[in-house]
Amino acid sequence: MGKKLSGKDLIKLGFPKNNSINITLGQINRYHKRVKKEQILREAKKVLLHPENYKGDGVWGKIAESLVDRVIVKKHALKAVRAPFHIYGENEIEEQAKYQLYDALKLPVSVAGALMPDAHSGYGLPIGGVLATKNSVIPYGVGVDIGCRMCLTIYPIPVSYLKGKKHQLSNILSEHTKFGMRETHQIKHDHEIFERDEFNDIPLVKRLKDKAYKQLGTSGGGNHFVEFGSVSIMDAKNEWGLKSGEYLGILSHSGSRGLGANIAKHYTYLATKQCPLPKHVQHLAWLDLNTHDGQEYWLAMNLAGDYAKACHDDIHARLAKLLDAKPVVKIDNHHNFAWKQDVNGAECIVHRKGATPAAKGELGIIPGSMTAPGYIVKGLGNTGSLNSASHGAGRLFSRRKCKETFTRSEIKKQLDANEVSLIGGGIDEAPMAYKNIEKVMANQQELVEVLGTFTPKIVRMDK
Repeated sequence: MGKKLSGKDLIKLGFPKNNSINITLGQINRYHKRVKKEQILREAKKVLLHPENYKGDGVWGKIAESLVDRVIVKKHALKAVRAPFHIYGENEIEEQAKYQLYDALKLPVSVAGALMPDAHSGYGLPIGGVLATKNSVIPYGVGVDIGCRMCLTIYPIPVSYLKGKKHQLSNILSEHTKFGMRETHQIKHDHEIFERDEFNDIPLVKRLKDKAYKQLGTSGGGNHFVEFGSVSIMDAKNEWGLKSGEYLGILSHSGSRGLGANIAKHYTYLATKQCPLPKHVQHLAWLDLNTHDGQEYWLAMNLAGDYAKACHDDIHARLAKLLDAKPVVKIDNHHNFAWKQDVNGAECIVHRKGATPAAKGELGIIPGSMTAPGYIVKGLGNTGSLNSASHGAGRLFSRRKCKETFTRSEIKKQLDANEVSLIGGGIDEAPMAYKNIEKVMANQQELVEVLGTFTPKIVRMDK
């Protein structure tokens, strides 16, 4: 670019001697490193004269905002009193998870909160934490794996297929599902998600497009899985017109891969810079939705959520083709996300970090562990839980504790006793690592109604 752009260049151009200069240099350095200095100065002059024309522009929008309506950075203190909240299954939840919620409820922007019966401590908000805020979004209230979700497809195939074709089904999962940081599909599929404007308009997201394309239809590490199992439909009057009985099902759990992780990292950094908080709650820093960064995060988060859905759609489409069958039912739902939702008559931002949306009539799937059933549920629209339910059984043992406590032979014994085949999977995902799903479900009877179950039989995880 020849000589590097400096603050003096911007002052000469007419920029005010305030933070707009730092913001401009930061944006140019991050996104326009290879653009010639003369060209940048020409564009900067236009922004200076007509900042209103640049609102929403990926690079110049933040600079325009700094000239017209500066984001005021001021240290926030916690309130003395918590916002109202409900805890479900309180006796089963560790104290640290409760204290994390209590801290979040004292944020100046907090309106209400809830803790689900599968809750355990996390980073920022606890896992199983639900928090409603005023016109602000907390990147760590959403989490790193944005839009992580469950997806269940049910097939008109008898459940006996699981035993009779066990070898073929295991091969399908081994060869046609991809896990972890490096595995991708040899034959890539395209998807309409890649036509979205955000992939051009938001510079960070634009850089991640190739990675997102490569990772489409793949799952991460940790507790992500794809499973063949037995679906039991109990309700004869179900909305799908299925006879009550047993069916073959596929259940997947994964999120937005590298796309979501990079979005989370970038906007968490911006939030902590713009919203200084006491040290122990700094991870609950928020972005005001009236700001450029707040709006941009909202768009990027929604894109990551839709991308996570596209990944599941791709996984299930690949497997349906190999089964040579069309699913008769598909149920899916996000967690690790934020939604605009009415709370006490006002629009709020409701963060669900490891919690399932459970508005009245909303369908969801709440998994147990690889040796315990998951539950097909319908939300009851409970306002105390902010229309939420648990996202699983929840961890009883941390990953580190699992490695110290369990052995592979103990895990194998559990799997054999439950007639479950496991491909991949580490000691940190031992079935014993999880709470009793039946207890968790008993503690949320006022949140969801049970329509059926899914019992895993062939499980594929990261190696």
